[in-house]
Amino acid sequence: MVSIFLRSLVFNILFYPVFIFWALVALPTLAMPRKALMRVANWWGQTNILLMRVICNIRVEYRGVEKIPKGPLIVAAKHQSMWETISLLHFFDEPFFVLKRELRRIPIFGLFLMKADMVAIDRSAGRRALMQVVRRASEEVKRGRQFVIFPEGTRRPPGAPPHYKAGVGLIYVDCGVPCLPVALNSGLFWPRNSFMRYPGTLVVEFLDPLPPGLPREEFLSRVETAIEDATNRLVAAGEAEQAQLFGRVPQAAKA
Repeated sequence: MVSIFLRSLVFNILFYPVFIFWALVALPTLAMPRKALMRVANWWGQTNILLMRVICNIRVEYRGVEKIPKGPLIVAAKHQSMWETISLLHFFDEPFFVLKRELRRIPIFGLFLMKADMVAIDRSAGRRALMQVVRRASEEVKRGRQFVIFPEGTRRPPGAPPHYKAGVGLIYVDCGVPCLPVALNSGLFWPRNSFMRYPGTLVVEFLDPLPPGLPREEFLSRVETAIEDATNRLVAAGEAEQAQLFGRVPQAAKA
């Protein structure tokens, strides 16, 4: 575990200089089309994946990539770690997220968020914020973009009971496009609120898209079942791998 701590320390020390480097590279894109900024953001994500592999011995495996539809789309992903907010961008031409309005006030980083045309909301506004998301999501998806949403609204540790919000159903009905469920086990390797990075195989699995036009309650049931069943399978496989490496599953990965 000492080796894992030292590897985690090196990774975390390098994470911020790497971000600053790519932020400097991205500065000229503020005067360029949005796709230029998204390309740099993708390079940043790929650099982090490389560092994870070289320093922390975390391998990343993608499954079901061939199932990703082209064009406008809702991407409903499990959310266990900061990792997927960085790395899912790679697979979509015009992705956008929902983010806290306060993030746009961060110097320079906020400029990048505005340039990327993400959906910024005031989370304290309750239902008014939800309706704002529904409206903006519909507008952006109709322009051909891919809306990446985490249906539980926040990071959940591996094994935690699911807590899906009704908002993803409203967005699905209003947008009228397919929904791509995404399962993963990232929380075992890059746990939320943890300094540690644990070795093993981080798996992202793109599942069968759900067609547009389903009744809202049927959609909510099917998307949750698809994501949770696949995520439970991936987490179980990841825990078995960690048990072989450590003799047990690290507690920090489950907290």
